[in-house]
Amino acid sequence: MPNTEFSRENDAAQDPSAQVNTSAGALSGAQRAAVTALVDSIQPVAEELGDRFDSHGQQLAIVGGPVRDALLGRATNDVDLTTDAVPQRILELIDGWADSVWTVGIEFGTVGLRKRGLQLEITTYRSEDYSPKSRKPEVAYGTNIHDDLLRRDFTVNAMAVRLPSQEFVDPFGGLEDLRAKVLRTPGRPEDSFSDDPLRIMRAVRFAAQLGFSLAPEVAEAARNMADRLAIVSAERVRDEFTKLMLSPDPRRGIELMVDLGVADHVMPEIPRMRLEIDEHHRHKDVYEHSLTVLDQAMDLERKRGHEPDLVLRLAALLHDIGKPRTRAFEGGNRVTFHHHEVVGASMSRKRMNALRFPKDVTTQVSTLVALHLRFHGYGKGEWTDSAVRRYARDAGDQLERLHILTRADCTTRNRRKAAALARSYDDIERRISELAQQEELDRIRPDLDGNEIQEVLGVKPGPLVGKAYRYLLELRLENGPMEKEKVVAELRSWAAEHLEQEGRQEK
Repeated sequence: MPNTEFSRENDAAQDPSAQVNTSAGALSGAQRAAVTALVDSIQPVAEELGDRFDSHGQQLAIVGGPVRDALLGRATNDVDLTTDAVPQRILELIDGWADSVWTVGIEFGTVGLRKRGLQLEITTYRSEDYSPKSRKPEVAYGTNIHDDLLRRDFTVNAMAVRLPSQEFVDPFGGLEDLRAKVLRTPGRPEDSFSDDPLRIMRAVRFAAQLGFSLAPEVAEAARNMADRLAIVSAERVRDEFTKLMLSPDPRRGIELMVDLGVADHVMPEIPRMRLEIDEHHRHKDVYEHSLTVLDQAMDLERKRGHEPDLVLRLAALLHDIGKPRTRAFEGGNRVTFHHHEVVGASMSRKRMNALRFPKDVTTQVSTLVALHLRFHGYGKGEWTDSAVRRYARDAGDQLERLHILTRADCTTRNRRKAAALARSYDDIERRISELAQQEELDRIRPDLDGNEIQEVLGVKPGPLVGKAYRYLLELRLENGPMEKEKVVAELRSWAAEHLEQEGRQEK
């Protein structure tokens, strides 16, 4: 059986990884089985590739996330490997064996390949360093796995399984930290965060994703060095924040970001909500309210059978960020936040653009923020059918998310009020569903298209056709589907009046 205990038999003079920290103890039977299962999951590719490198005097090991996840019993889709072979040598060793090869990351020492449908990335042992003003790391290649693991972000990601021997390598006590659910760095956290400041974001992301805590020295270094995130590209920060938001417990990560001062450099609008009193519930501030809305939106997301939804979760977190700018004090100690949804939509768009979120995601989030208060005018169902149609039409393809966000936005402790709001929203969803069945609300169009408008009015394409189209759309929303003869008559009447008004204005 392959040796899956700690690697202790290598010549320490040749490979410092032989000097293994054994304080964590040996792998348990379940953990040995997990390591074996990890290797077996990529067989026979692992055996063939390991033998290929070993026969040419090169080292190869599965490293980082796949090892960590195997030991945690989590599924993994990534297969990351590390080697002492430089990129050109990697290409030589897999030439003629890999089904396909790509070199997008070769400047950072990474070669990608596909074999029998399995995708792998092999990276040369390396060390990275950021100069004080650089957004990209300077890469230097290493010669042993110990130094490669030393440069990794956290000890739980600094474990490896050698191929083909399946020796388990853990020089920095990652297994012990995995058991304790704590994030530590292999070396000094200050050195680690200086090498790559994005690791500060990775720390809060792993806390949310894995349910881990930060070691005191790691938290302190993150707090003191949060401003170093300024040199990291917006895209890399966005990717970490996205993973955090899609994690099982984004609230945990956001609270860490705020407590450590990281949010001040990533999304400063969030900590600014902490002292703003919510106009509906003065016993809690907007920050706590927003986190509660996020939790409740995620709960509804699950109950409605949806996968983790980035747009919904961002909208839940950001729906009230306009309140600090719109806060006003009126008579009777009354606090108001007039038009905070409009201001918040603009602020959301600006921040998400700064973080380089895709345009469609940014538009969807800002739309939900802008619409999140619309339902509160519904009252006890006084809306006409045309008002319900407009509500659904304005939400468009975001309607289901708006349903969830609006329901989640109810955080009152008053059970009677909460029940009344739930009944009202049940009613509006029922009415939207009924209207949708009757009229296919999600595809509402005027009863005449552009060509028909031109034919009825005897005009060529131009501004008048667009105005007529918008008029007919409002007519459709107000009245529902109409007979064509009546629509034509309404259009001609509108055109005559419209052209008459334009004539008077020209005089």
